[in-house]
Amino acid sequence: MHAKAVWLGRLEYGAALKQQKELVAKVRRGEEPDTLLLVEHDPVITLGRTAKREHLLFKEAALAEQGISVFAVERGGDVTYHGPGQLVGYPILNLNRHGRDLHLLLRNYEEVLIRALADFGVAGRRFPPYTGVWVGEEKVAAIGVAVEHWVSFHGFAFNVDPNLDHFGLIVPCGISQYGVTSLARLLGRPVELFEVIPHVVHHFADVFGLTLAPSAGRQPVGSEG
Repeated sequence: MHAKAVWLGRLEYGAALKQQKELVAKVRRGEEPDTLLLVEHDPVITLGRTAKREHLLFKEAALAEQGISVFAVERGGDVTYHGPGQLVGYPILNLNRHGRDLHLLLRNYEEVLIRALADFGVAGRRFPPYTGVWVGEEKVAAIGVAVEHWVSFHGFAFNVDPNLDHFGLIVPCGISQYGVTSLARLLGRPVELFEVIPHVVHHFADVFGLTLAPSAGRQPVGSEG
């Protein structure tokens, strides 16, 4: 199946959410193929459908003073953080072509990131009953999805080299007993997003059986799968 991957660059969260919703409608109508949007966000905290407000450890006014916005969104899951140095992926997929199975979708997202970590010599793993990708007992990637008319949006957040101190502003994903890490910390060196993007795109295409072609978007990133 043909699809595309598009790098949106550094983008404010609300603008990216608007693009997702517009693309969901187009994919549902068959006007656009399955698309993987990749983006780096300005600092933002998002609250999923099952989020508990007490997992936001500071008042929104105090966060705003630090330049961190807060959004309540329709994805599954609790509270999470996005910011510079984190690779966020929003797969807009018509699940009529990939199976109407949300558990399988989550496992496939995990598989993409586990394979990408392996390319860097890092052994990522699943850690039931929690969703996401872990190294040991620390989470390196969070996952939360939403579906509208069987088209997916929201997706995954891969900690490449973010400011890990910002995760102390929340109880990440509502999990207080385990920590958060990044690829940079695991490798002991700085890591640029552009080191990681080709690996994520390649494995995404492979796991979902897609051929990703260059796109007319802001900046295409293509990989044959």
